[in-house]
Amino acid sequence: MKKKKTTSQAPAIAYAIAAKDLAAHLFQVTLTVQAPAADGQVLALPAWIPGSYMIREFSRNIVQIRAEADGRAVPLTKLDKHSWQAPPVTGPLVVVYDVYAWDLSVRAAHLDQTHGFFNGTSVFLRVLGQEDVPHVVDIRQPEHEAARAWRVATALPELKARRYGFGTYVAADYDELIDSPVEMGDFALATFTAHGVPHDVVVTGRVPNLDLERLCADLKAICETQVAFFEPKTKQAPMDRYVFMTLAVGDGYGGLEHRASTALICARADLPTTAQRGKDRSEGYVKFLGLCSHEYFHTWNVKRIKPAVFAPYDLQVENYTPLLWLFEGFTSYYDDLFLVRSGMITEQQYYKMLGKAVGGVLRGAGRTRQSVADSSFDAWGKYYRQDENAPNAIVSYYAKGSLIGLALDLTIRTKTAGKRSLDDIMLALWQRYGRDFYPDGRRGVTPGDVEALFDEISGMKLKPFFEKYIRGTEDVPLAKLLAPFGVKYTDERKGDKPSLDANIGREGADCKLSAVHEGGAAHRAGLSAGDLLVAIDGLRVTGNPSNLEGLLGRYKVGDTVQVHAFRRDELMTFAVQLQGDRVPGITLAIDTARKLDVVRPTMARPTMPRPALPRARGG
Repeated sequence: MKKKKTTSQAPAIAYAIAAKDLAAHLFQVTLTVQAPAADGQVLALPAWIPGSYMIREFSRNIVQIRAEADGRAVPLTKLDKHSWQAPPVTGPLVVVYDVYAWDLSVRAAHLDQTHGFFNGTSVFLRVLGQEDVPHVVDIRQPEHEAARAWRVATALPELKARRYGFGTYVAADYDELIDSPVEMGDFALATFTAHGVPHDVVVTGRVPNLDLERLCADLKAICETQVAFFEPKTKQAPMDRYVFMTLAVGDGYGGLEHRASTALICARADLPTTAQRGKDRSEGYVKFLGLCSHEYFHTWNVKRIKPAVFAPYDLQVENYTPLLWLFEGFTSYYDDLFLVRSGMITEQQYYKMLGKAVGGVLRGAGRTRQSVADSSFDAWGKYYRQDENAPNAIVSYYAKGSLIGLALDLTIRTKTAGKRSLDDIMLALWQRYGRDFYPDGRRGVTPGDVEALFDEISGMKLKPFFEKYIRGTEDVPLAKLLAPFGVKYTDERKGDKPSLDANIGREGADCKLSAVHEGGAAHRAGLSAGDLLVAIDGLRVTGNPSNLEGLLGRYKVGDTVQVHAFRRDELMTFAVQLQGDRVPGITLAIDTARKLDVVRPTMARPTMPRPALPRARGG
């Protein structure tokens, strides 16, 4: 898809970003505004980053800031927590500021002797009134010895830089600038093409014997399957180039979508190695492929098919929408679905993962108190600010949203005798709202648009479904919906296994209650999240999970035990009547005698491996 052309005659906004001090984790940014506003230029740093729905106050990381014009210092007036105004000046306005970068995540910026990474929302001040002109960025190589072998990975088009090199890059506007993260380092790099579009795979971090060949082959299959899904006739991707940026660490997991790239973090043990060639994909590697599939699907769903309130984003305040169950939940629906369609996992593997995902949703009482529409709207204050009571108070629009996608797909397939499915709805959303989003109108979808389109494409009246499962809190009836497809749904809870019904964590060598489930044994006895368990009937409890399990295994359901625990620095005693384990044990099994071949894509599409049903992804 061609990039949007600007009709503005204003000169480009220019940035230079350099690593001022690797050890102090400081970037220095120089912003040059050739034609500042006549009444005084206002500058602002975003308060949040699209895709991560929480106000993060990135301006708090600006350590110092100054401005000049015509070689003279210019005062900057602070307007609020993230905005500054310069007085009227003649000639270019130059603003120089230092940004502290020590957030090892996909959401902000990080800099040290091993690599540099930044999202534009963390480092590039917005020039109010000039967001639609081209923005040029000079990415400068650090002078430190550790950075001599560093390269640059970004989806930004090169201006005077060579690909993977330091130098100048250009964005059509501020929106594209902040939607194109940058990785600098001595990273592993490989490229594959998916339906003619180059895709770079960048891995930063030590991964001995990394198998880039296998990783590229697997990602190619996933990407080509998704491109063909949205454009079955032309197989045209919505971008000219795509970059997978991955930071491999000892323990980590997460991703953030962008219009032509994604930033990922994973455990290095989850990446494939040459020593594993010829073997089945490990569980960790499948999880990583699912993450890649999730973020890549966002290229269509949320980066181009958008809620109306995101078109455009207001980057200084919360942008509320009740539709994240569609944009995150349905993406979680399709991520593992495309692992099946592309041949990365089998249906049997999928159903095992799906059972686990269903159990995760049913585990929390919060699903009976909060709808996914409310969870979407409240993401800013609840989902992204979870506390120890979260399992009892909220539901994940990712996890339950994916199950709603599954339930809608099964419902539509059943009612239309396999002539329609959720696939058709996603294609209609793409064709009407997403395909021409950047070049033509940037029109988003409203809740009313969504419900009307679902009715139109399915030929059904889906308001009762919306009222029960999307605006309401009822559990989707998966057992009933799966049965006609030859999938047996069972819940085998270990009711004879004694339990405290609490989530267990560690604090050093101690056992800590991280969450206490409402109505469970720990809750009824008065134990609380944060309590450190010391002993059960006089025997020490340690942070090793098998220790607590072994101690409880000496009793039967209904027995009462004496529990000693520290709350803060006070030792307390509790009489706990053990109950049967309430953790759902969902299993899904294919009944080959009754299995119906109705989960393949509907409509006239190129032949692809038959898809299975998807599961929820939590991040």
